[in-house]
Parts: sequence; structure tokens; C-alpha cells
Amino acid sequence: MSEKMTGVNQVTIGGEILSLSVFSQEMFREKVYTMKVKRNSEVRDVIPVIIPDRLINGSIDLTEGFIKVNGHYRSCNKLVGGKSRLILYVYAKEIEFTGEEPDTAEDNHIVLEGYICKSPVYRKTPLGRWITDIMLAVNGPCGRSDYIPCICWGREAKIASDLEIGSYIKITGRIQSREYIKKLTETESEKRIAYEVSVKNLDVITQ
Repeated sequence: MSEKMTGVNQVTIGGEILSLSVFSQEMFREKVYTMKVKRNSEVRDVIPVIIPDRLINGSIDLTEGFIKVNGHYRSCNKLVGGKSRLILYVYAKEIEFTGEEPDTAEDNHIVLEGYICKSPVYRKTPLGRWITDIMLAVNGPCGRSDYIPCICWGREAKIASDLEIGSYIKITGRIQSREYIKKLTETESEKRIAYEVSVKNLDVITQ
């Protein structure tokens, strides 16, 4: 395999600011906002967004209102309950105050280029739709990689099901969230939120 190249990682989302918390990791400590982003189906996804202080200079109230964010989709591993969990978030490079909720779901758009890093899983949903789950490793500068779970539908699902680990692909789609119940023990479970990229288009790139 050829030397791995730096991938493409571009995200635009627009929506309503819901809340503010603090995100901590070994290398940085920055504010995390959650945004409610509308789909075409009127479902609203709740997506974590890190907005560096340099973008707001401490003088702007980001506790409410509507904004558009351009940036990158990032991942990190966080120890939760003694186990490592993959945490996904949008890292803002630019923000714009829109004043009102976007009219269309076009304000949730992501473009990624990277390598398949786990064997694709081709499966049938309870509603009878065939989908393929893939994990995409997007190489960034300074040797950093982000690991992004993606879900492919229809034609893209069949294409993805035939891919091998190490295949280099380009995808376009949207970030979405979904709730699920995680069974912890025979008697205990908890509600969690999973984040993934819903793939609209997939292209295999020959290197």
C-alpha cells in the first residue's frame, strides 16, 4: 500500500444552540456547545460542537440563538466507566450568526476522504432496508487520524459491502444522531446517543 495521504475533512452545520458544557482532554480544554440541527424529515439531531475561544473572544453570548459552523469532524477516545469510548464532535473553524433557523437541511453537509479501517458490515434493518456500516480513518496533519463511523444506504451500501480494509474512498452526507439502549448487566441498561455520518454518495478512489 502506498504511503497514506492526508484526507479531506469538511463540515458545515447550521442550527440552534442548546447548551454549554466543558470538554476536557489531555491536550486541550475548551467549551463544547450542543446544536439542534434539522433534517429534511423534520427530525432534529443534537450534535456536539467545540468552538475555540479565539472565535468568540469571550465577548459573545453563545448560550442561545442560531449559528452556522464550518469546520472538521473529529474523534477522540475518552475513558468512561473504566472503558474507552469513541467521542465525536465538530471542531469549528468559522462561525456565523444567522439569527433564525435554517430553512433547509442543506445546512448539514460533510465531505470526508479516508481509509476503510474495519471490515464493512452489510446487514438488514428491522424495516427491511439493507445498510452497510463502515469505519473511516481520515488522516490529518501531524500524524493525527480521526475515526468516523458511517452508515451507507441502498446502492452505496452494496458498494461499501465489497470494500476491503485499506480502500480509500470519498463520501458526502450528513451527521446524524440516534438514541439506543446499552445493556450494562443482566438487570441494568442505560440510554445513550450514537453519532454517525449518513452517506449520500460514495466514490472509491484508486491511488
